Amino acid sequence: MLYRFAADLVLVIHLAFVLAVVVGALAWLWWHRAPWVHLPVAAWGAYVELSGRLCPLTTLENALLRAAGEGGYDGSFIGQYLLAVLYPAGLTREVQLVLAAGVVGINVILYAWIWHRRRRRAGGASRR
Repeated sequence: MLYRFAADLVLVIHLAFVLAVVVGALAWLWWHRAPWVHLPVAAWGAYVELSGRLCPLTTLENALLRAAGEGGYDGSFIGQYLLAVLYPAGLTREVQLVLAAGVVGINVILYAWIWHRRRRRAGGASRR
């Protein structure tokens, strides 16, 4: 039971990590040092997708599931939990490349938007 609980905990952490990779740039709205944390996280997420490697959290979750007497799963976290909903055909190399491009694209857009917003606010404050 403890191994299953640990596997579920890793699953929740993994999902939070994936969300942080995709939209973590938004934290910059509230915390000025967020890019120092988020950019390496996003780079790691893009690297895992572009290289076709398994995330270490997937490996850990599978090991814990096996220790709990369950079979684990083949492939990646995204392939197991997210693509089953979004792309029923499964995870292919092409889909991984699209996901990586999406991560990079979303983050470039978010950072550009926040940077522009901050510059506009700073310009308005200096005119008062």
